[in-house]
Amino acid sequence: MEAITLDQLVENGVHFGCRVSRWNPKMKPYIYGKRNQIHIIDLRQTVRGLLRAVHFLRNIAATGDQILFVGTKRQVKDVLESEAKRSNMPFVSERWIGGTLTNFEIIRKRMSRLLELEAIEQDGRAESLSKKMLSKLRRERRKITRNLDGIRTMHRLPAALFVIDPKREENAVKEAARMGIPTVALADTDCDPNLVDILIPANDDALKSVGMLLKRVADAVAEGYASAAEQQLIRSQEDPVTEEPRPMARRQGGGDRRRSGGGGGGGGGDRRGPGRGGPGGRRGGPDGGRFGQRNQPAAEVGAGEVGAGGAEGAGEPDASTEGGES
Repeated sequence: MEAITLDQLVENGVHFGCRVSRWNPKMKPYIYGKRNQIHIIDLRQTVRGLLRAVHFLRNIAATGDQILFVGTKRQVKDVLESEAKRSNMPFVSERWIGGTLTNFEIIRKRMSRLLELEAIEQDGRAESLSKKMLSKLRRERRKITRNLDGIRTMHRLPAALFVIDPKREENAVKEAARMGIPTVALADTDCDPNLVDILIPANDDALKSVGMLLKRVADAVAEGYASAAEQQLIRSQEDPVTEEPRPMARRQGGGDRRRSGGGGGGGGGDRRGPGRGGPGGRRGGPDGGRFGQRNQPAAEVGAGEVGAGGAEGAGEPDASTEGGES
């Protein structure tokens, strides 16, 4: 970001505060003095707050999160809309709808209603409606568009708020504090600095002052947003690392355990049949196997325990069985 000088701030009238009779005593650390019953803002505090805000908002935008711009003053709402659109961020420039943050699900339902009304106009269903009903739907659409068009792309709660004149946007600041959302504010000498997290003391009434500072903030947000988009593109282009499939270990004494009966010990019967406990079954085996009895005497393994299923499946006498009989 290009360095900002005190001459530029003075030229754009950033140093002018409110009248002395309207000031907030909590803003005393940010006031340099007074002239003609008007407070003069300390521009060193302005530069310090601007640098903090720019650094903070750039880091948030770099993570891919959204920043909501809020400013409903008539003289600044046009420049706020243009800068918010340039940085691909949502904004509120008409009026703050109560519950925009604390009751966000209902706000999203109103946005769905707006999409529904736009679909009626586009797919030709409006031609079959009466003039009275069509006029009613268009009036509803204009109202929703005027109030919620700026947050059309805000599908989740923002990560931060940038507010112009927190005294005027008191409801937005309180909702952000309740939801745990940090607030960056451009505030004049009549505001309460304790309500916001990062304060930029400056003239929030003059268009030149607001436009200059807002442009710096929007540049930082756009830079962070571009960085996040670039990182996402790089991750999407990287080929996923695929591991080669490991060869499956073949069972010794092959054959299907259910049909051939040649599991771990040879002439065992079907695992579901009478030879389940035999030497060729799952729990048998002359060598004990995993579940067998290691100290089982070979004389106890008789041909009768093998069962008909084992004889049919094995085909030939198992070597281990022969060893036991011998």
